[in-house]
Amino acid sequence: MLEGIRVIDLTGESGALAARVLADLGAEVTRVERPDAPHLRFSEARHAAWTARSTVVCLERDDPALGELLAAADVVLATRGHGIEVSRAPAAVWVHLSPFGLTGPRSQWRAGDLGILAATGNLFATGDPDRPPVRCAEPVSFAHVGPEAAFAALTGLATGGPQQIDVSIQEAVMIASMGGAGRYARDPDRGRRRGANIGRTREIWPCADGWVSFGLRGGKARIPSLETLSAQVDHPTLTGRDWSTFSPNTTSDEDLAAIEEAVGAWFATKTMGELYALACETNLMLAPINSPEELLASEQLRARGLFAPLAGVGAAPTTFVHVHDGPASPDRLPTAAARPTKESFGGSVGAWTGTRILEFGAGAAGPIATRYFAEHGADVIRIESRGRPDFLRGYGVVDVDDPDRLERSPLFDALNPDKRSIAIDLKHPEGRALAIELVKTADAVAENFAPRAMPGLGLAYTDLVGHKPDLVMVSACLNGQTGPHRDYPGFGGQGAALAGFNYLTGWPDREPVGPFGTITDSLAPRFSAAALAAALLRRRRTGQGAYLDLSQVEAGVYALSPWLIAHQATGRAKQRMGNRAERFAPHGVFPCAGEDRWITLAVYTEPEWATLAAQAGLARPEWASLDRRQADLDALEAALADWTSGQEAVALADHLQGLGLEAVPVADFADANADPQLRARGHYVALDHPVLGPGEYERNGIRISGAPCGYLAPSPTLGQHTHEVLAEVLGLDGTEITRLREAGAIQ
Repeated sequence: MLEGIRVIDLTGESGALAARVLADLGAEVTRVERPDAPHLRFSEARHAAWTARSTVVCLERDDPALGELLAAADVVLATRGHGIEVSRAPAAVWVHLSPFGLTGPRSQWRAGDLGILAATGNLFATGDPDRPPVRCAEPVSFAHVGPEAAFAALTGLATGGPQQIDVSIQEAVMIASMGGAGRYARDPDRGRRRGANIGRTREIWPCADGWVSFGLRGGKARIPSLETLSAQVDHPTLTGRDWSTFSPNTTSDEDLAAIEEAVGAWFATKTMGELYALACETNLMLAPINSPEELLASEQLRARGLFAPLAGVGAAPTTFVHVHDGPASPDRLPTAAARPTKESFGGSVGAWTGTRILEFGAGAAGPIATRYFAEHGADVIRIESRGRPDFLRGYGVVDVDDPDRLERSPLFDALNPDKRSIAIDLKHPEGRALAIELVKTADAVAENFAPRAMPGLGLAYTDLVGHKPDLVMVSACLNGQTGPHRDYPGFGGQGAALAGFNYLTGWPDREPVGPFGTITDSLAPRFSAAALAAALLRRRRTGQGAYLDLSQVEAGVYALSPWLIAHQATGRAKQRMGNRAERFAPHGVFPCAGEDRWITLAVYTEPEWATLAAQAGLARPEWASLDRRQADLDALEAALADWTSGQEAVALADHLQGLGLEAVPVADFADANADPQLRARGHYVALDHPVLGPGEYERNGIRISGAPCGYLAPSPTLGQHTHEVLAEVLGLDGTEITRLREAGAIQ
């Protein structure tokens, strides 16, 4: 889809995934490395994964060949320290990735994955309550910013002119907490670590040969799974229970404990394979905590062709999206046609202004993907139903009798600002006809229903493309549209387990916990947004549409490609490591003064260790080298904890950052809400919701020099814009709209 787009990759480890995403979408990518530092901080597996589709060259900064590459570039991806003047690629979209952004009081702070996570609130809320916050053993902050930076590059191209784009990795990761920091303005909850639990109930369970994810939670979507499990377990605590009224929020401690004991005892007698086979057969909402062995052997992933041989390293994910080209437009432009000019696009308006996207679906993954476009000016219209409302509208709402119940979900509100909502009964013939008429006016359709839903409504891509041949459509369900497990149901908790993130998060001597916020819900939408942006750009250039089939699980597995490659190379799977790192020491979270206060410290070189050791009074000969520090990590970390425990986290971080060291205080959601860096960058947008009242909405990590972005309205109430959209977009008058409402086509 990006044929003819030339990308120069000057990034370090934090940005390399962005280049791979653009390459998989069809761009010509050249990675430029310096002869004295060809891999930067890369492991061999990481380098192999993210440069698999790139041309890698080693050039000095003043080499004329580099000048030629830059002069012809459409996009330049860069991280701090690349040392290349932007004037050498004057016509390009430059995407500058940095830990905290190019502006703001902490713009010069150093941070790798651990420090970035610490600054978001997500680290604080991940792990066990009796231990320090804990990270995933693979860099999830870089996994998040990779596709977001790719989307940033494509958004820059959408403006039609050269751009300087500032991408803050901290801000890119904030949404992994599902708006937790922004919600603090209304709900002063600083967050908490719950271990293997979600709320009051267990989410991660031991079984005969590993672990499974199963949410012992109430709600309409969970009832079939709870009934199925009751039939299998056949225990008096479960049999005959009315699960339609079950809620862990209102069930007594004693009753919950009895349910958990019965379920846990049964799980312990089964293997992961047995339980997953049952889940696929009965649609039980349960998932194994997959390791590389399970992923590489997965029947579903192999059926969809996710893996292919990669020279010298075994099998690796080939791409994150299946692209099916739409019919060619009869007046198709030549492939080499130029991008739209800034003048034709509209100058200093949002980059996606003039683009209309219809959104069908429910939950978090779909809304987060389209929110990227809404933030940059697109008209995103949610097609909703009062008869079957998005379950997220009721998430976290306790009072079921509240007439405004569907407008009170803080999670739905956080994920859907600046969109419009229209309520249609899609099973009504006239309701379906209205949806098709809206599709004719749209540039794209985004949906994340289960695979049978849209075909069942007569709104599959094959149905819609007959009405709009150049339609761009993305379907992004859990397992994708094809394969033996395509109908398997699940949410982000199951996605994180299936993709491998749970396996990698926690302590080596304890059960896995999984990153806070069910990571595939925040990760997969960025890949959806990047693929959708690429398809829309091609449509502008050539008139050709596309159908994009994206699996949320596959997006997660793709982001963990280096882990799979390393496993095949070494014969062992990296497991939970706490906060330690394989190549650096110290690298961890240490206590500070106050209740549940922490600081992250990461040392990458011997001079950095010498500086930190001098500050901490730990300049001991036995810790002079990395090998010796790693051999004595327990004692080293205990000594550092003694030094940090009496100090205030922010003051200590300020001091150590001033010495050139990576030290970041671990923020809870209250700290993140007040973070001076986020405030300086306008991360929070204050808006007034008609039911919830004043609140703060979190922006993503992208700032474009020549195109404004942000939010002008809070999330919509259900059907808030039905009359407006039908009148404005379809030209219906009041009499016809009233007739449609009385007929039940609209609600």
